[in-house]
Amino acid sequence: MQHSAHLLMIQPVRFEFNTETAVNNSFQTASADAGNIVQQKAQAEFDAFIALLQSNDIDVTVVKDTPVPHTPDSVFPNNWISFHEPGSICLYPMFAPNRRLERKQHVLDVLSEKFRIEEQINFTAHEAENHFLEGTGSMVLDREHRIAYACLSPRTNLRVLEDFCNRMGYQAITFHSVDGNHQPIYHTNVMMCVADSYVVICLESIPDQAERSMVKASLEKTGKTIIEISTNQMNHFAGNMLQVHNRKGEKFLVMSSQAYHSLTPQQILTIEQYNPIIHSDITTIETNGGGSARCMMAEIFLELK
Repeated sequence: MQHSAHLLMIQPVRFEFNTETAVNNSFQTASADAGNIVQQKAQAEFDAFIALLQSNDIDVTVVKDTPVPHTPDSVFPNNWISFHEPGSICLYPMFAPNRRLERKQHVLDVLSEKFRIEEQINFTAHEAENHFLEGTGSMVLDREHRIAYACLSPRTNLRVLEDFCNRMGYQAITFHSVDGNHQPIYHTNVMMCVADSYVVICLESIPDQAERSMVKASLEKTGKTIIEISTNQMNHFAGNMLQVHNRKGEKFLVMSSQAYHSLTPQQILTIEQYNPIIHSDITTIETNGGGSARCMMAEIFLELK
């Protein structure tokens, strides 16, 4: 199944602008607020987001981060861990040294109490060679068709991607994607979102026409309706979305309020032909962290105990 009924989210404790990731994340901007104010605002946004998801009967496993070691981006767990049927978890090599510290045992312990984990597949040894693959940030997975879409960047290395695909049974579709300043986009999931019947994608961010045609052809071959967004909409995180379903099997597309308000009425209408949209204001997290709603949710494809 493409979408999950269970999500992992990490409650921030010392959230702030991360200088180690800012070197290649153009979506990241330090706010003028003091560190404790940023954390307070991020905590409020996180709590409101959790409440929204739970009010729609979506199951969220919330794990509180630890203050030590300091992991300012722990609110984005989908970069260091992913979950796969029937019982596998993958751990990923991370570009920033302080993000590697997010792989905390207490998170795995909480998950193992609730879900059946049969296998741990660890790709983190690639860090020794400065090769990185930041989970479902670097890859946007079409789980039903076993395709991993990936725009190559300093955080998305082809060798590690091939390792993932070989071990997990995926086919890689690789390309290059740039922002409005023609700089490489750090994570694929800011420029595209794959749902069960449609995809939201910024095709104009793929400058090479052959690569753009290849991506489009792959999406069409798998029967996806293509909903194109502009570079400006991408800059408002309109590509950073995740389709989920709740305990009743009802589907939703989850995004930030910034992303939602950047969409045109026609784009919203097209999406809502497939599922309702739910959105939450996470401006502080988006601004300082350079990631949005999708980055905050690691979807869990494991059986409950």
